[in-house]
Amino acid sequence: MKQEFDNLLCTRYPKMFINRNGDKRDTCMAWGFECGDGWFTLIDRLCQNIQAYIDQNPHKQVPQVVVDQVKEKFGTLRFYTTGGDDLTQGMIWFAESMSGKICETCGHPGKVRTGGWFRALCDEHAAPEDISTNG
Repeated sequence: MKQEFDNLLCTRYPKMFINRNGDKRDTCMAWGFECGDGWFTLIDRLCQNIQAYIDQNPHKQVPQVVVDQVKEKFGTLRFYTTGGDDLTQGMIWFAESMSGKICETCGHPGKVRTGGWFRALCDEHAAPEDISTNG
């Protein structure tokens, strides 16, 4: 993910990305967001919903969600965290499942395609052989 989006997420959700610039021996967030720009909006909305839920429900005493790693794996988003509760885990599961329908490159509708690597891509960003074999 480009640095501009990385910075924006860390600025908007400092409690969640507290480890963003940590030591690489201690946190995978030190490597940054290991996915394409097309998932920026999905990740932004996920973080917005999680943080709003935690902030607006202090009576539930939900532990602050801290993001340990954000990456692509097998064509979908992986969003590893500590803290939270069953509802925040449900939000994460939903975003991860939605990512397979969003082009990781541009954010337009897409699908998981194979061709050596699994990637969620739209027709424009998929290789021609991916479109014809998985179309």
